[in-house]
Amino acid sequence: MSEVQALETLGLEGDHRCDKTPGSARQVTIISEEYIQMIRHFTGLETLPPGVLRRNLVVKNINLTALRHQQFTIGDALFEATALCHPCSRMETALGKGGVAAMLGHGGLCAKILRSGTIRIEMRLSHIHLKSNSGKPGLNG
Repeated sequence: MSEVQALETLGLEGDHRCDKTPGSARQVTIISEEYIQMIRHFTGLETLPPGVLRRNLVVKNINLTALRHQQFTIGDALFEATALCHPCSRMETALGKGGVAAMLGHGGLCAKILRSGTIRIEMRLSHIHLKSNSGKPGLNG
């Protein structure tokens, strides 16, 4: 898919989560290419198509863990990273024995959509630098 609509408080258009619980903290799941390579290494798989990992979006060259509880944009869509995305037991079937262990710490992030927008392949993820409680620029939290 080369384009998708991110729908405020719902999720990605066409995704099963979009029709579930509005306002959920898990409207979108994001994983990095670097995490996918680590999972591939730990499982010994020669190839690992991103769809096997059941994540919505794949990004690269960004530390996803550092984005936790932060706001960011992709295109016009505004997101807030809510939690780490831990692997489910389905990964043991999808990746083989040890699949869940291979993903621990490398499952990516869950996020909610704060503003709707179109997401296209090759769009940049941009961190929103919010002021901290002290009034100085810094990480939110």
